[in-house]
Amino acid sequence: MVTTKRRRTKIGIILGTRPEIIKLSPIVQVCQEQKANFFILHTNQHYSENMDRIFFKDLELPEPKYNLNIQERLHGKMIGRMIVGIEEVLIKEKPDWILVQGDTNTVLSGALAASKLNVKIGHVEAGLRSYDRTMPEEINRIVVDHIADALFCPTKKQANIAGNEGIPASKIFVTGNTIVDAVFRGKKILEKGRLADKYKGERFALLTLHRPSNVDDCETLFRILEAVRSAAVKNNLKIYFPMHPRTRKNLETFKINLDPNTFKLIEPVGFLEMLTLEQSAKVILTDSGGVQEEACIL
Repeated sequence: MVTTKRRRTKIGIILGTRPEIIKLSPIVQVCQEQKANFFILHTNQHYSENMDRIFFKDLELPEPKYNLNIQERLHGKMIGRMIVGIEEVLIKEKPDWILVQGDTNTVLSGALAASKLNVKIGHVEAGLRSYDRTMPEEINRIVVDHIADALFCPTKKQANIAGNEGIPASKIFVTGNTIVDAVFRGKKILEKGRLADKYKGERFALLTLHRPSNVDDCETLFRILEAVRSAAVKNNLKIYFPMHPRTRKNLETFKINLDPNTFKLIEPVGFLEMLTLEQSAKVILTDSGGVQEEACIL
């Protein structure tokens, strides 16, 4: 009698931005606990020492097995280089599944590369729609949903959206949002150290701004910041402002000077310090979907 050893399912976890690191971290942790056969591929779409690697450290994640170090600014060049790099890794590793999260160019590139190699695709946070196709993210999420083999939707609403677009019900699963798991785990890690008390007793608002529609136009950016300043002064609040590199660059280009008596500029912070800021703030003003979700959970 001839027997063969059954091959363990291999999973490739593909990520490239800080929200993806955060939202995929609970899945990575479960893979570790279950001793699953997996690897992490990082495209480095958002790479910087302060705004990237600290997230792996905060969330106690293993270093990625592969780093593509792709930092192109043009969508076409970025996606093209990502597909080539991801394809090479998938050919080498031969995973059964890849997992991608959200709606970035990394997600689109990972899904396209996998689909051409007949590797099954799992899309975490599937079924979201803004119905604004001028947003690159909207195109990405629609394409990935329609080529994915498994859609992991946060709520029934997203599952219904996917179903109404003709995606078979057998591919759609309502799983909840992994950011909830990430935040709860982050809070537990915070309780072990002193960081949780860093901003305790301070009276401040937390501001984050990074979306191109808010920061790439001089008048728009100025009006947002002036409105925030006026509201803060009226309510006797200082403003903690972790500065995104894109926003910092535009402030310098547009020669916009912030009132130092109101705005307290700080370098971009890691996941744990951001949770601390969110917990301690009297008000949160943000254009970040992730910060909005974290604030609701907290």
